[in-house]
Amino acid sequence: MSSKPATPAPGAETSGDSYLPSHGNGGYRVRHYDLDLDYRVGPNRLSGTAVLTCVATQALSRLSLDFGGFRVSRVRVDGKPAKFARRGLKLQIRPVKPVPLDTEFQVEVRYAGNPVPVATRWGDIGWDELTDGALVASQPVGAPSWFPCNDHPSDKASYRVAVSTSSSHLVVVTGELVSRQNAASTTKWVFERKEPTSTYLMSVQVGRYDEVELVSGPDTGWLARSPVRAFLGLGRHQPPVPVVPQRAAVPPRLRWQFARDFGRQDRMMELLQRLFGPYPFGEYVVVVTDDALDDPIEAQGMAIFGANHVDGRRTHERLVVHELAHQWFGNSLTVADWRHIWLNEGFATYAEWLWSEESGGEPARALARTWHHRLRAIPADVRISDPGAVRLFDERVYKRGGLTLHALRAEIGDPAFFALVKAWAQDNAHGTVTTEAFVALAEAHAGRSLSGFFTTWLDTPALPPLP
Repeated sequence: MSSKPATPAPGAETSGDSYLPSHGNGGYRVRHYDLDLDYRVGPNRLSGTAVLTCVATQALSRLSLDFGGFRVSRVRVDGKPAKFARRGLKLQIRPVKPVPLDTEFQVEVRYAGNPVPVATRWGDIGWDELTDGALVASQPVGAPSWFPCNDHPSDKASYRVAVSTSSSHLVVVTGELVSRQNAASTTKWVFERKEPTSTYLMSVQVGRYDEVELVSGPDTGWLARSPVRAFLGLGRHQPPVPVVPQRAAVPPRLRWQFARDFGRQDRMMELLQRLFGPYPFGEYVVVVTDDALDDPIEAQGMAIFGANHVDGRRTHERLVVHELAHQWFGNSLTVADWRHIWLNEGFATYAEWLWSEESGGEPARALARTWHHRLRAIPADVRISDPGAVRLFDERVYKRGGLTLHALRAEIGDPAFFALVKAWAQDNAHGTVTTEAFVALAEAHAGRSLSGFFTTWLDTPALPPLP
């Protein structure tokens, strides 16, 4: 099993993450981000003021933030001007006075420039300019492309995000919309994200979208959003599950195709709540960009799809449930270190297989056999408990993660397995998780040691036979 991340040195410009040590910082934790942004679509220009409320985990004579290539005009610590310098993606700050241990303090950064994604081994990640708008897709290290932050998944904070832009464009941010003010040709949107959220899971979407909502009932479907429409619950299953408001931002030309492709999302939401417990956020938002995307992306309470994922034939329906499942596994439960990523992707993959069975498609056991057969034809050189940074998003992490859960289900039986899955999601809601913690909980539900099982499935590259 993988070990805990190393403890960073005092004031270090590293989180101690074994895979991405240059992202994240030591010496403090962030409690809250307050971001006030102005975005000009045409020139792709972003200006902003970020105020970070932090707590010192050690005495600090200096600290650093992860931040992209913006022009920084001012930095203040507790209202007093602070010295600052740039080094790559680090904004180095030296307060006038050292910050004592356990002290709450605020860092204010004022900046402007043309946002660009962060160049990584997995491609360009973060704030991305679209044909007519912008999107943010930050997994795993794209957050510094648009705001100064402590960019590590384990440092979860609350957020207030205000975005001012052209009134011709719709703005969607991960969070609850608390106000919308029009002034001439500009609209200011203000969102709040109260649940603890990792930096990479914050997102901004700007585009010429129609806003629709999912209305469940005898005539289930996606309808143009109205502030006075009641949201109806189906209640098809007993016991009833909570009704979750679901809305979407969609290019007008894709409204019909979207309604078809996402027409069963309400049933997915019901299934996953029965399996994993109540949906962990106040609403679920889907954004479909008018541009193509390589892959869909999850954010906190949100999923972003490309126009190429919408065709009116439910071709990519498995991706719809995959991204929804990430709201529990990846977003509410966030990995403490990137080595544990199979906990995100394995659960989302297995949710695909469970939905297939629920919706009349292939049963989970058949899909498990299919993927087991496919993986046997691929070199067995990945330990999914510690795949390495290069293979962080390798298909084998996803599919073998799903196979591990299916094999665990066979190993301990359905009653113990589904009780374990729900307890895992609920006991760790809005927290950070590790493989070791999952193994311990699985053994508690099984009533016996599962060391041999997990060594075989997680720590051994060779693919074991399906039970």
